[in-house]
Amino acid sequence: MTHADHEIDLSGLNCPAPVMRSKKRLKDLASGEVLHVIATDPATKEDFAALMPTINCQIVEQNQSDNKFHFWIKKG
Repeated sequence: MTHADHEIDLSGLNCPAPVMRSKKRLKDLASGEVLHVIATDPATKEDFAALMPTINCQIVEQNQSDNKFHFWIKKG
């Protein structure tokens, strides 16, 4: 499991809220920091994949457990 500097739990929120809130949180991170995002909306997988190149971030790890999607996103 990747180390996270910050975590945000967006369980129960539907598109586009998880992506928009994550984008806002990532904006405040320093370069190289990792944000662990927890979401329950299945669309987040595709949404995050599309978002990353536009905000100079990358998903360094992702998995699913107990109907929750976990993303570790590193700011570039």
